[in-house]
Amino acid sequence: MQITDFLSLLGGLGLFLYGMQMMSGGLEAAAGNKMKKILEKLTSNRFLGVLVGAVITAVIQSSSATTVMVVGFVNSGMMTLRQAVWIIMGANIGTTITGQLIALDVGAVAPLFAFLGVAMVVFIKKERVHHIGTIIAGLGILFIGMEMMSSSMMPLRESEAFVSMMTRFSNPVLGILAGAVFTAIIQSSSASVGILQALASSGLITLPNAVYVLFGQNIGTCITAVLASIGTSRNAKRTTVIHLMFNLIGTVIFTIVCMVTPLTALVESFTPGKVTAQIANMHTLFNVVTTILLLPFGVSLARLAARILPERKEEADTSMHLEFLHAGESGRETGIGQSAIALDGIQKELLRMMSMAEQNVKDSFDAVQDGTTRLLRTVTEREEYIDFLNKEISKYISGVLAKETNPQTSRQISVLFKVCGNLERIGDHAMNICEYTRLMEEKGISFSQAAREEIRSMQKISLEAMENMKAIGESAGKDIGEIERMEQKIDDMTEQYRANQMNRLHGGQCSDEACVLYSEMLTDFERIGDHILNIGQEMGMGKVSA
Repeated sequence: MQITDFLSLLGGLGLFLYGMQMMSGGLEAAAGNKMKKILEKLTSNRFLGVLVGAVITAVIQSSSATTVMVVGFVNSGMMTLRQAVWIIMGANIGTTITGQLIALDVGAVAPLFAFLGVAMVVFIKKERVHHIGTIIAGLGILFIGMEMMSSSMMPLRESEAFVSMMTRFSNPVLGILAGAVFTAIIQSSSASVGILQALASSGLITLPNAVYVLFGQNIGTCITAVLASIGTSRNAKRTTVIHLMFNLIGTVIFTIVCMVTPLTALVESFTPGKVTAQIANMHTLFNVVTTILLLPFGVSLARLAARILPERKEEADTSMHLEFLHAGESGRETGIGQSAIALDGIQKELLRMMSMAEQNVKDSFDAVQDGTTRLLRTVTEREEYIDFLNKEISKYISGVLAKETNPQTSRQISVLFKVCGNLERIGDHAMNICEYTRLMEEKGISFSQAAREEIRSMQKISLEAMENMKAIGESAGKDIGEIERMEQKIDDMTEQYRANQMNRLHGGQCSDEACVLYSEMLTDFERIGDHILNIGQEMGMGKVSA
């Protein structure tokens, strides 16, 4: 193999990988948000889950991307571990589409695909057309790279050492290990299978030698999800364990079958003389059959993953969850005792939510006074938890109200529904305040000493009002007069601080950008007071206690 062949191989590999990235990026840009929404709203139906997983992965051309999305949904509590099982199974089927495309052998028209795609990107201004052009150009570049790799590797057929190395892959252990390690390095089974097909099209490897490498590639693709699960919840880590178990079980089954039956010869007979198609067909067969075999045992896989990674108390405390309510119980028939239990659980969850909102108000004002984004991540994560609680508590309350027949209890539960919404809005305004620190850091905005003193005063009265709000939630019929006085004081402070800020602006003591930012923060401060008053009035009139 000459140096020019080696450079051609590197260039072909670069074009192949870049073309695949272009296709994946274009497809995800065109349909990625819709795909995520479909995943998020997925029901627990196993067949629908497998179908959606397969279609989405076929669209975005990456089982790793689908699995990483699933890990994120499980980590945020939007998807259960059992739902994730079906998506992962489907993703493994969908990822075989790339190999089938490569097996079509359309290398002769690849330059035309590349030209058409680039022309669409360069000459047409519509964003959607750009995405489609990127997909078409990526497909063309992928095939050009494939052709370059195949051509550059032709001389290796004369190398006895290289041919000898390829034949060693007929050893199951060596083949699986080689496939797993190579795929783990490039983090894409689609790309590694494509490279294996390029070797095959050059006549350097046959299906009997490639089959075990192919099985190992399915194991190696799990590394992306494993890396994505670092720092996530226990359930999210279990999702990657399920992905790994699926491919390990499939590899064990197919390795044994290929060793004791003529499966490889059978697959060869479907497309004689076309090794790239044989590899694509074996890849598809592996994932489809493994899915069919494991589909009845999906729940068992989830349980096994839970045993491999048992719950830890400290992790259970940090992952998003309902502590006093249980999903699914809201739809049960309600009686006097059950209504009381439901009310108690809802109130306790709301008090948790209040504490989180209160802490975010404190941290957000601290962050603005500090002028840095050091608290932004903490506040954002807590805000996501508040949003999760709002969604889950509201869903639970809706289920209870649908079954409740007692008018008084219905009124009390309706009060809690409104409280939940107002708490979520307090969280939103606290988040707004904290996000102002991005602009402060980016543009070097700082507040005067007088403004910082006013911000400390805003923080103090906001926290005092929230403490009074919590006291009403913990004690039925408690006087809300103090909250009303505080809310009025917040309104008065807002008006006074706006006037002070304008005086500082006219006096040259602050910049235009600082003035606008401060004005926005005053609006959030005032709205926090409004929502605190709303909650106090609702809970005071509802006479609900925890």
